[in-house]
Amino acid sequence: MAFLKDRTDFIRWYYDTAGVKFREIMRKIETGEAPYEPPYSEDPEPPFLSEWIEAETGLDVLGRNCISMLSASLQLYFKTWEAELGVTWEEGERKPAFKYGFLRGYQTCFGEVLKLSWNECPADLELIEQVVIARNRDQHPETTTSMRVSHSYKERKRHRHLFFVSVSERRMFDDPAMADIAWMNPSVHVSCELLFQALDQVETLAEWLEPHMIKRKYR
Repeated sequence: MAFLKDRTDFIRWYYDTAGVKFREIMRKIETGEAPYEPPYSEDPEPPFLSEWIEAETGLDVLGRNCISMLSASLQLYFKTWEAELGVTWEEGERKPAFKYGFLRGYQTCFGEVLKLSWNECPADLELIEQVVIARNRDQHPETTTSMRVSHSYKERKRHRHLFFVSVSERRMFDDPAMADIAWMNPSVHVSCELLFQALDQVETLAEWLEPHMIKRKYR
């Protein structure tokens, strides 16, 4: 738990620190500060639009990088406890358990080994599952023409309320008319608020699991 907390604390620090430059560029453009003083122009397009979009994209990529680190950190936490508890699998048993991702797999694993009732877990497991999904979408982009990464139609059908979505796209895709449109999907958007909520939920999950793990190991 201590090592996981070191990682989650670092992710918070990393996001805040690395995002300063992007947020400052966007702020200066919006307020017209040097070197982004708006020149006289009759062009309806806002000045420095490409620079603003580039900075916004930087924040998006940063958020997705942090989600990838969070997903990897949780997986390492699980793997470490799997080894510490000496968990063994029968031949052909592990693969089907992990068919729907490592979170579902370790729920099965630790549920059986620790005799857990996952209904008692205070963490939002649906949200944490979407951390893994967002990581997978970020690490396996489907187009070279854009830095944008989108959710899949399959995920939209599986998760009625996608967590890592911008406010504007959430509003758009909440429209029932969009439900069956498969060719257009919302972007994977990881804002500071959404990232920090995800970090809190991963820590809540580990804090709940840790005493069960320790009790099993030192019984």
